[in-house]
Amino acid sequence: MKKLTLSADEDVIRDAKRLARRNKTSVSAMFSRFVRGMAKPKKTRMEIPPDSIVARATGFISLPKGKTPRDVLTEALMEKYGIKK
Repeated sequence: MKKLTLSADEDVIRDAKRLARRNKTSVSAMFSRFVRGMAKPKKTRMEIPPDSIVARATGFISLPKGKTPRDVLTEALMEKYGIKK
């Protein structure tokens, strides 16, 4: 693995470190996931509305294998409201 040096405003660096800490990851790992997600061909990326909670969380969580963001959200809401399949 090679090193990469980036420049950013102090507030962006502070926010990145806070986000990484909150998500129990490193800024480097967070950046790698972001770049890999953006580098995927459009056909393989899901079309997620930019104002959705899923879009805001993209890159900060890992979904269980074989599950879509909608699956995870549906299961969470079912659990929250005590709905059984």
